[in-house]
Amino acid sequence: MSAKRDDILAAATERFGRDGYEDTKWADIASDVGVGPTALYHYFESKQHCVYVIMEQALESFSTRFADITVAGDDPVQTLIAVIDDVFDVDDHDVQRIRVLVAEQGLLAGPSGSPREEEARVAARARTRELELAWAAFLSDAMQRGAIPQSDARLMTRAILGLYNSIWQWYRPNGIVALDAVAGFFIGRILAMIGLPPDVHDVPLVA
Repeated sequence: MSAKRDDILAAATERFGRDGYEDTKWADIASDVGVGPTALYHYFESKQHCVYVIMEQALESFSTRFADITVAGDDPVQTLIAVIDDVFDVDDHDVQRIRVLVAEQGLLAGPSGSPREEEARVAARARTRELELAWAAFLSDAMQRGAIPQSDARLMTRAILGLYNSIWQWYRPNGIVALDAVAGFFIGRILAMIGLPPDVHDVPLVA
């Protein structure tokens, strides 16, 4: 991947996350990167193509981190806590990327007009399913091992991810609520929803 393409993705992530996808003009991103608007088409077919790539990258990061933690973990409860801690271990740029992912999920529903756009859309949608299946498989295994109460693993996955995603609809970096406070509040609720006692984990501060 070229440095300029990375710069475009970074600028687009900040714009889409801060101002919204619909309210961001392709020319705004070009200006942020210091190129003419037509130069962007060397790297992306459209603004929509760019947002698909941002979403796929966010999902790839989540999937990789989830796999790394769950493969290495032996105790299901401690592994679950580590996974939940990890999804709040994000910097300001990560937050903007997650905000884009959550806000623009609807764009993944229908086919795109060009082969490159469609390839990026399909990749992002596949990553979404991959992550959901990984969560459900992990929770199902923890239930079978008696580490957490029995329930429908797929519904529990959707409940956890849905609660997590809801945060990024309102949370802003440098806003009035600090991320460590958000993490403390929501990690406790996620663990309670799964059926674990509140004292199973002393929520750490997020750096």
